[in-house]
Amino acid sequence: MSTILPLRLAGIEVRRAGRTILGPLDLDVEDSGPLVVLGPNGAGKSTLLRVCHGITHPTKGKADWVVPRAEANLAQAFVFQTPILLRRSALENVMYPLSLRGEGKKAARATAQKMLDDVGLADLATVRASVLSGGEKQKLALARALVTRPEVLFLDEPTASLDGRSTREIETILAGAQSGGTKLMMATHDLGQARRIAAHVVFLLNGQIIETRSAKEFFEGPSTAAAQAFLKGDIVE
Repeated sequence: MSTILPLRLAGIEVRRAGRTILGPLDLDVEDSGPLVVLGPNGAGKSTLLRVCHGITHPTKGKADWVVPRAEANLAQAFVFQTPILLRRSALENVMYPLSLRGEGKKAARATAQKMLDDVGLADLATVRASVLSGGEKQKLALARALVTRPEVLFLDEPTASLDGRSTREIETILAGAQSGGTKLMMATHDLGQARRIAAHVVFLLNGQIIETRSAKEFFEGPSTAAAQAFLKGDIVE
């Protein structure tokens, strides 16, 4: 059971260059199954995740965990669409967050090596991250995020640029994390992936929450015309 959830967003609004790109909106992120944020490109999915994680500060409103923000920060992680990796070996990348938490080098190395094995990168431990393939880089980013056993993992379109095989491997890793107790909150415009992963869906359009429902209810019969059109593959704006 999570010690930092629920996360409550109240009156959140994000403005840039005089334009509102998110909100105003309210949302409760509960300690339950995977939450998938759906919507077309430009809907505000990435911004919503960044506000939840704390790397984007809202212009208005607040995002509160049930513990102080500093404590919550240590119990969450974020994986970007394009992996942001250190110019070091795969093993050193995974060791890095453990070192930041004060773990000794020997223990961090052993833990990181085990994590690489779990995501299928054990044979690439000494290889520089910069020469890995796209799928390998994303698995490495996941390994680095999961090595601290976060209670909440935010994922921003983590397989958008990957082929089917790599996508399947990433989803297998995510399923393992979820079964191990990590809450997943993921943004995607891939309906197939959302159907496979989501327990709950938030549908965004033009920075607004149009629907928030269980995945079963959403995919069987969304209540708004915009969501119905999105599921049919129509252009919504």
